[in-house]
Amino acid sequence: MFQNMQMILNSTQVSYFILGAYSDNPILKDCYFIILLIAYIVIVISNVFLIVLICVNRSLHEPMYLFLCSLFVNQLYGSTGLFPFLLLQIPRDVHTVSVPLCFLQIFCVYTYATVEFAILSAMSYDRYLAICHPLQYHTQMTYGRVVQFTAVTWLFPFLSVVIVISLSSPLHLCGNIIDKIYCNNYSIVKLSCSDTTVNNIYGLMNLFITICVPVMLILYTYMRILTVCFSGSKQTRHKAVSTCTPHLASILNFAFGCCFEIVQSRFNMNHVPHILRIFLSVYFITLQPIFNPLVFGLKMSKIRLVCSNVLCGKRHLDLI
Repeated sequence: MFQNMQMILNSTQVSYFILGAYSDNPILKDCYFIILLIAYIVIVISNVFLIVLICVNRSLHEPMYLFLCSLFVNQLYGSTGLFPFLLLQIPRDVHTVSVPLCFLQIFCVYTYATVEFAILSAMSYDRYLAICHPLQYHTQMTYGRVVQFTAVTWLFPFLSVVIVISLSSPLHLCGNIIDKIYCNNYSIVKLSCSDTTVNNIYGLMNLFITICVPVMLILYTYMRILTVCFSGSKQTRHKAVSTCTPHLASILNFAFGCCFEIVQSRFNMNHVPHILRIFLSVYFITLQPIFNPLVFGLKMSKIRLVCSNVLCGKRHLDLI
């Protein structure tokens, strides 16, 4: 107890954090900058294109595509919350970030991740209703219900992350070096000299509610979908595969990136090569916004048809 009190007394008010995972190699700096700049441009163009496409085309005003539109908006939000910061930090010789900006970045990255899982779980429920209860689909998945689902998938993650930050911001810190290329809440908690029991308990609870619960819902819906597919006709199986494959691929891609980020934040990963650690730490916020427009655009026939009409300059009857 005395030792903990002494650490708190010796702690100073931190005004900035030092991000210690950046490379000082000029060649690597240039490579990182070019790759991230190209990735961000691709993310903005592809996601904005599909958002506009869904918004202006009446034939895509269905629950599945409205959830997709929300997914693309979230990817733009998450990418914009991180990429400009990284592009400014990479060319610098000293990589520092102010405390308010650090917590703002934590808010953006954490809400992006939790909203992504929430939207993917809502999409899995939508597919479950469409495939397992097709006759009741239009009465249960109404426009009002879609609005309610969308509101919950955005508001609840925002509220949960606000609580995370409100618990972390008052902590007394005994250091200001974060061994990452962007701010991470658990890294700040590890720098604390004060008692972090509440932070750790709420962090685990929040992790369970925002990640484990959506994943369990997704697993349950896909078990039911697979049961219907195996017992149904060939046409039913083909429809299920064509609509569920992009969604399942997106879930697996995002879950892999988040899993590694959680493991890297909580365990010592010094045995993993530095370049690989950097790549995997931004995987979930870099590859997902590139992967989703590509896989949904290519695999979903309705979006593919509208895209081809727009790109070929044809007028579509359903365009507003």
